[in-house]
Amino acid sequence: MMSFQKEKRLVRALYSALERASPNRIGHVLSEFMATDALWRGFHPFDELTGAEAVAEQFWKPLRLSLSRMQRRQDIFFAGKNEIDGFTGTWVVSMGHLMGLFDRPWLGIAPTGKMVFLRYCEFNRIENERIAETAMYFDIPHLMMQAGLNPFPPQTAAHLVQPGPLTHDGLLFDDALDAEGQATLATINAMIGDLGTWQSGLPLEEELAQSWTDDMVWWGPAGIGATYTIERYAKQHSGPFRAAFKDRSKTRHLARLAEGHYGGFFGWPNFTARHSGGFMGMPGSDRPGEMRVIDIYRRDGKKLAENWIFIDLLHFWKTQGVDILKRTVAIADS
Repeated sequence: MMSFQKEKRLVRALYSALERASPNRIGHVLSEFMATDALWRGFHPFDELTGAEAVAEQFWKPLRLSLSRMQRRQDIFFAGKNEIDGFTGTWVVSMGHLMGLFDRPWLGIAPTGKMVFLRYCEFNRIENERIAETAMYFDIPHLMMQAGLNPFPPQTAAHLVQPGPLTHDGLLFDDALDAEGQATLATINAMIGDLGTWQSGLPLEEELAQSWTDDMVWWGPAGIGATYTIERYAKQHSGPFRAAFKDRSKTRHLARLAEGHYGGFFGWPNFTARHSGGFMGMPGSDRPGEMRVIDIYRRDGKKLAENWIFIDLLHFWKTQGVDILKRTVAIADS
């Protein structure tokens, strides 16, 4: 059985040290775990940062100062070899919420003094016992909505603070059997083959049924929402989404891996597509838009049962000429 204990311990030690550190010590803590030239990718407005000090000063320190008494509440934790680079690189994945008391402004969003949850998913590539690369994706519109802002038109599915897996077994601190991870990765790849082009020729619900259990749950980002069962997923997201886009590029992932019954991938971007109109109630555009996405999956038997999705909708709409974050904060301040 392949062991990822060294890599998992490194990431867990970082999380523990971050939780104990004062905001002014975060840069020092990160420098103990990150390579000097580590690349960090985050959702808009952070984008790409290099090195521990930049990540601390631009992302972690402001967030910690805004969300006092912050806790990392993990729902999923696993590791694996990256299929995209020929199973050479090792990545550790964490998903859940960063919870705190929203006591100071963040990104221009006014504080509430109440609990808020920032949905996140983080991929860390470990090399030479250091974090060499990170994808840290987080749902800023979800936090905005908890703070009473409405960045988007009414969404097609449900807005929720999202729970972890139905089975409550997503924290793989111990290593799982290789065969289980291989089965999960094969199931994810079959789904990508079915859905990645939107051109299977089958009716949508029949196409989805090839890869998904009938009682699937799609935990989508704020602005789209969460939906339950193949029928409602087709009606509340997948069908409208496909109808609103054309000229989709091929899927491009930077990492794709699995362990046990859990797996996922991310891209930068995953694909581009041209919005012909209607997605999230917004007008169309002639410009191709970038979709930066993380997908995390839980497999049940031979099919996928749950899917947690992180889409940088702020970046996507900015590529379409609309700065949602700036516009929403400005309206709230007026």
